[in-house]
Amino acid sequence: MPPHKHPPSAPAPAPPPTTTSSPFAAPGERGWRLWRALAEAFGGGLLLVGMFGLLAELVSTLDAGLVLLIGMCALALLVVRRRFPVLSLLGLAALMGVLQVVGLLTAVVAYTTARQTAEPRRRAVVLLAASVLTMATGAVFAPVLWIGSGPYGVALGAVLAATMVIVPGLVGTAAGQQDRLLRALRERTAAAEEAHRLAESESRMHERSRIAAEMHDLLGHRLSLISLHAGGLEMGLAQRAPELRDEAALVRTATRDAMRELREVLGVLGPLGRDTGTDALTDATGTRADIAALVRESRGGGISVEFTWDGPDLDGRAARVRRAVHRVVRESLTNVHRYASGSHVTVTVTHTDEQVLIRARNGAPHTPPDVATGLGSGRGLTGLRERVALLGGSLAAGPTPGGGFEVTAVIPADPGEGTEGPRGDASADPRERTVPDPSGPDPDATPNPSGVQRLATVATGLLGLAGVGVMMLLGMALVDQARPGPGYTPPEEPRLGMSEPRVREIVWGDSDAVRAAATGREPARPPGTTSCVYPHPGGEYAGGTIAKDQFEIVRYCFDADGLTAIDRFTVPMVPADDTESDTENDAVSDTENDTENDTDTGSVTHD
Repeated sequence: MPPHKHPPSAPAPAPPPTTTSSPFAAPGERGWRLWRALAEAFGGGLLLVGMFGLLAELVSTLDAGLVLLIGMCALALLVVRRRFPVLSLLGLAALMGVLQVVGLLTAVVAYTTARQTAEPRRRAVVLLAASVLTMATGAVFAPVLWIGSGPYGVALGAVLAATMVIVPGLVGTAAGQQDRLLRALRERTAAAEEAHRLAESESRMHERSRIAAEMHDLLGHRLSLISLHAGGLEMGLAQRAPELRDEAALVRTATRDAMRELREVLGVLGPLGRDTGTDALTDATGTRADIAALVRESRGGGISVEFTWDGPDLDGRAARVRRAVHRVVRESLTNVHRYASGSHVTVTVTHTDEQVLIRARNGAPHTPPDVATGLGSGRGLTGLRERVALLGGSLAAGPTPGGGFEVTAVIPADPGEGTEGPRGDASADPRERTVPDPSGPDPDATPNPSGVQRLATVATGLLGLAGVGVMMLLGMALVDQARPGPGYTPPEEPRLGMSEPRVREIVWGDSDAVRAAATGREPARPPGTTSCVYPHPGGEYAGGTIAKDQFEIVRYCFDADGLTAIDRFTVPMVPADDTESDTENDAVSDTENDTENDTDTGSVTHD
């Protein structure tokens, strides 16, 4: 005898796809993504080092420990940006107002945050809040860190917010909209393909149903007639030729078995809800009451059957599960009737939340079975095994060590969608079904890009960072050029006793033209005067035009001790022939003419 084998247990249902709570993974991603976080931290560190080199002047006044602390915080916010996008962006925006070298990291986080945020209003609020936070921290910390005044910090923060928050946020918004559009297109394509597949499968099922109905109507009618005539022949031969009665009975029995097997085949061909066989599916098929009825029928046929049901009833399970349970029990009892009619049978059904276990076991028959008549098709257990496998279960059948036979079937309590054809038909072509892989990717997730696509994405990201980096540096340079210098200090005012060189420096030197204009019209010089200075017109401490025909002259007179007098007087102006000449040339020309006249009369006083 073959060794005893334990029936195979039900395959453990695949666990549903779960997501971890890793701070480095985005919502919906699986795994901790630790290596990716380390790579991003390393890349962010390189960016910080590069920015430190470019903006060394800004960080030279900061404490090295403070700079290191801010850099570490920025890297930490960078690697958790997918899990906490808003918090990371706001934190880096505040740090950027203090330490401008974290600007590129802020741009990366702004891009990710805008790409992941689907709601437009929330996205706009987050980007605006980050921009305001950058300007606010810049205004507060610029005077504290000796970078500049408060308004300078606001201007610098505005440049950083525009280049490192707004621009990457707009790019991230466009990328996010593209992702959502592609996802919607994939879903629509999948739905259209599924609808097409279901329509084709439905048409096949209708054609199978038509074929099954025709086979039942034609072959069933012919077999019924054969069975009827064989029964009449058996009754007639009982009196006329008793030796042929057994042959007539064999014909009638074979016809009856053929009709039963035909009904089973038609039940496989036709849809579950339109079974043409005598055992058509009802609401009670496969329930505890239905199995108990099968047991009672076997007991009525003279077989000792012990029936045990553990767990709740199957009335709440899918019809295909209940049908499979019914078929397993019925086929097992039918085989007992055929091959071990005198043996004791135990039928056990165990129903749990995960599976339905059916075990039908019979002992060794008291008398060996009759010689095989050839009426059985031999495909009963094979068909059961296929039906159970289509539901994701398993079936084992074989002899027991005591000479009996055991059938064990394990059927998932909830096979899920896609394990059978339309309308729950377990007999549909397995090639027409699509069984979802529980361990597969999330249908809403973006397909994993190839290596070339990853390299292209990284290269595009680096180019984008370089672009916004250049924009940031140019903006900061413009703000720095517009920074107000030291306050304006007015020149020293000439005063009595000041040396002549100093006065000449303040009043921008001496003008020969003004001196000539004053000749003959200036007041008398103070006694002891050694020299006088007539500054150029237009200066703060010099004269100029005060009326259409008047020109003011300021005279500084010196003696041996320094400045002794500051005189202001006016001289008349005579318009020249050229009306486009400036005021000074007009006054000088007029003065030169007067000088010549005075020379002729001898009224000019020379220094």
